[in-house]
Amino acid sequence: MTTRRIGDAAALVSVPTHVLRHWEEVGALEPARLANGHRIYDDETITRARLIRLCQRAGMSLTEIGDLYRGDGQRRAALVRDRRDRIADQIRRLHAAQDFLDHVLACAHPMVSTCPECSSFAAS
Repeated sequence: MTTRRIGDAAALVSVPTHVLRHWEEVGALEPARLANGHRIYDDETITRARLIRLCQRAGMSLTEIGDLYRGDGQRRAALVRDRRDRIADQIRRLHAAQDFLDHVLACAHPMVSTCPECSSFAAS
């Protein structure tokens, strides 16, 4: 098993060292400690840190991420389902915005406010 100090671990995860310390402070990450108090990061802890970053990119808070590790299977599934549903809603809204912008680019009306299709986008 490979262990690393915080600087090397931070480089592997592509975050500053203070981020790893913060994740530990809020309970999302639990690196082992040497007798002298220095943090050491094994492969499993590095993987968990990478998963924290992925969860954050998905919009999860550190509290939710901590709950993923501390919760039972039902709690984890509920958290993931909720986040997935929120992302799906964001995607739907972004697609609608993209459709509107595509229309505006092709719109022949001199003003967006005079276009019936633009008005229908605004109504939805």
